[in-house]
Amino acid sequence: MQKTILITGATDGIGLETAKKLAAEGHHVLLHGRNPAKLDAAAAAVGGKTESYIADLSRMAEVEALAEAITEKHNRLDVLINNAGILKAADPITEAGMDIRFVVNTLAPYVLTRRLLPLMQGSGRIINLSSAAQASVDLRALAGATRLTDMEAYAQSKLAITMWSRELAGELIEGPVVVAVNPGSLLASKMVKEGFGVAGNDIGIGADILHRAALSEEFASATGTYFDNDAGRFATPHSDALDAAKSAAVVRAIEAALAK
Repeated sequence: MQKTILITGATDGIGLETAKKLAAEGHHVLLHGRNPAKLDAAAAAVGGKTESYIADLSRMAEVEALAEAITEKHNRLDVLINNAGILKAADPITEAGMDIRFVVNTLAPYVLTRRLLPLMQGSGRIINLSSAAQASVDLRALAGATRLTDMEAYAQSKLAITMWSRELAGELIEGPVVVAVNPGSLLASKMVKEGFGVAGNDIGIGADILHRAALSEEFASATGTYFDNDAGRFATPHSDALDAAKSAAVVRAIEAALAK
């Protein structure tokens, strides 16, 4: 059965390779990127039945516009893969005074997911990209009140998305499935090359697990879980993600940041 699947950050790396796999199987793939030329190149490389959407996920107005554009063209979305992420940036502070890692890696997927939920049925799936790098969230940093190093901000943003994934799963009793996935450490993405100066491991490792998460029966009842692809199994996330009070506090902090 053909599915309609949105992948953010689909112009390179894991997102692009995942899009190629899904499109080759006949699925209708919605590609997101922020650079028009790269998005056009990605669409050509992916082939098949695709649509392209441009948005800068560091700007909430563009995230909202992205959700609106998809809603205008579609009455159903089967899978949302929140893949877009950032580790390093020339200027890590947005115009709104927020750390860009929290904005792109945590807040943007939260807003996009919430806005697109009306298109998703109980059998749908929301796949949120987490990481092996997870660190306790400084709520003041999430709010933009204190500064962090690149890796501190990245690791905290990835725990934050893992935490809100579990919180949302608990809210959506009848689906869709919400799962956080560490696609694999140090894969050969642009982010890894820029952040760590290494070529990285086979990007296909990450694309394979996102393909499985999107379509396989293995993930059909996995809502609220965390899949660690380094271990090759569903695993226990950072202990903070299992703490109901801390998770609720992170979601409140996300909502407060978005309300500014």
